[in-house]
Amino acid sequence: MISFFNIYPSFNEEVEAGVISSINEIISQYNLLPGYVNIVFLSDDELLKMNVEYLGHDYYTDIITFNYSEDPKGLEAELYISIDRVKENAEANKVSLNEEMSRVIIHGALHLAGFDDQTDAEKKDMRRLEEQYMKPGSFHVKQENTKIEA
Repeated sequence: MISFFNIYPSFNEEVEAGVISSINEIISQYNLLPGYVNIVFLSDDELLKMNVEYLGHDYYTDIITFNYSEDPKGLEAELYISIDRVKENAEANKVSLNEEMSRVIIHGALHLAGFDDQTDAEKKDMRRLEEQYMKPGSFHVKQENTKIEA
């Protein structure tokens, strides 16, 4: 099950459905065991506090991903997203807020599938995969191969 908390006003049902479809596609393609993914929208300051407390990183970030499952293929996950950071990134990248939000959520789902973005090569691969799960020039995401329902 995929759930959204503290929804920001611009996130409409169409975008939400596209994001859910992309997460389901990632779950299917990487043989993850369906469980739950909670997507929580926070402010910059709230996410910074979590970043310091849980990861020891004293800097702003757009997303923090936690998977609590003991099974490496299991999903008992939470994605914490800074609405402030996503807005700033959308403006800097000259894309819509919904497009950037979709990209960030897909980024988090890719972390759940085992992808990392610590090195330049990993960052490049992560960006390629983000684009793969989004339709170019649109905030909609791919809607094929859905295996579980939200």
